[in-house]
Amino acid sequence: MPRAAARRPRFTGRAAVLVLVLAVLTVSYASSLRAYLQQRSHIGDLKSQIAEREASIDALEREKKRWEDPAYVKAQARARFGYLMPGESGFEVIGADGKPLEAQASLNDPDEVIKEVPKAWWTAAWESMELAGNPPPPAEEPVDLVDGTRSGAVEGTQQ
Repeated sequence: MPRAAARRPRFTGRAAVLVLVLAVLTVSYASSLRAYLQQRSHIGDLKSQIAEREASIDALEREKKRWEDPAYVKAQARARFGYLMPGESGFEVIGADGKPLEAQASLNDPDEVIKEVPKAWWTAAWESMELAGNPPPPAEEPVDLVDGTRSGAVEGTQQ
């Protein structure tokens, strides 16, 4: 049994070097992976910026083509400067103070607009069922109101 007494340790120098090499490789690959992911994110951001700018360029080119059309130029001159064609007559709206009113170029504040909250469909359906079960009392018959007098009234007397 001399061999059993001389057991070798489980963690040898070779194992320690192997663990150290694996740790160094893991750290270097992790930092490289992080840099790669950052670069991919940056490339994605740049591609989206390029797409936005190309769309802006396309919109500006369409606007430029519009200005080449004489009808569009006339419409813009009318709208922006109030130009009139020969034979047309213009007008201005004057306020209570005698000064011309300006065209309203801004929208109203949404908080100032009267809002009516729409009812859910099931609420309307339930109210319809309640109304069918409990109808309102009958109003006067249209025959009673034909000539403004009641049908049971005798001429000259009121009931």
